[in-house]
Amino acid sequence: MTEFASYLSQHSWLFITLVAAISLLIGSFLNVLVYRLPKMMEREWQQEYQAYFQPDAVASTNKAGAANAPAANDKPERFNLAVPRSRCPKCNTPIAARDNIPVLSWLLLKGRCRHCKAPISSRYPAVEASTAIMSALVAWQYGFGTLALVLIFVTWGLIALSFIDIDTMLLPDSLTLPLLWLALVFSLSGSALVNPAQAIIGAAAGYLSLWLVYWGFKLLTGKEGMGYGDFKLLAIFGALLGWQQLPLIILLSSLVGAVIGATMLAIQGRDKATPIPFGPYIAAAGFIALLWGEQLTNAYLSYLGG
Repeated sequence: MTEFASYLSQHSWLFITLVAAISLLIGSFLNVLVYRLPKMMEREWQQEYQAYFQPDAVASTNKAGAANAPAANDKPERFNLAVPRSRCPKCNTPIAARDNIPVLSWLLLKGRCRHCKAPISSRYPAVEASTAIMSALVAWQYGFGTLALVLIFVTWGLIALSFIDIDTMLLPDSLTLPLLWLALVFSLSGSALVNPAQAIIGAAAGYLSLWLVYWGFKLLTGKEGMGYGDFKLLAIFGALLGWQQLPLIILLSSLVGAVIGATMLAIQGRDKATPIPFGPYIAAAGFIALLWGEQLTNAYLSYLGG
């Protein structure tokens, strides 16, 4: 194992290729995560609501279920990240392994279900390819090592969070908090980009900066301009990179968000009050800062000084 690690560190092309191949498979899993996690959360919220506000109804339902126990098929189907198997949303046919090869299967099937010929969204191969490309970029930038492996894992989380936010306007704590703790704990190692003190200050600065913007906007307009998940997402980058990179991330995310958001509203003809997920822009700006943040900051300071 040590010899293999040494070989990967000496042959960066092999490490990058290996990362890209594994990330294609991870991208396929991220498609499942993006679709199922919000539904799992919704089911959990419904159960908690019923248990808290309608305990008598839940109890009577349980008694009725016990009275009619022989109907085992009446139990709701298990639904989590592992089961049920992925199916065509049109004909409900389980997807065979040969039709679930990242990117390749979609191309061979010409973007359609093998059985009913219903179109399959191009977002599935797009997520898989994006996961591979972005992970390969991290591998290329940092080379083989613990730092690259941690940042690749964070990249997978950023992709999942971005698409969940696009679909549902949610940034689940079940993803943001583990990534935040990973960044903080990783700062204890000698491989991190910042030391523990810088990571803690960066996380606090990332969270509080958007928290202050949130409350300032709410006091002025009476509306909520962003969600608490955005605070935690920026805190992750603060813990990874330190507070010094936060202005760059906020600036980039605001500029990109303003341009893309305005374009989307114009194309789709929506009202300006239509909420737009900000998480994907923070994630994109943070990913750019992970790769080239120091170079961009130095170039900007040189421009100001020149």
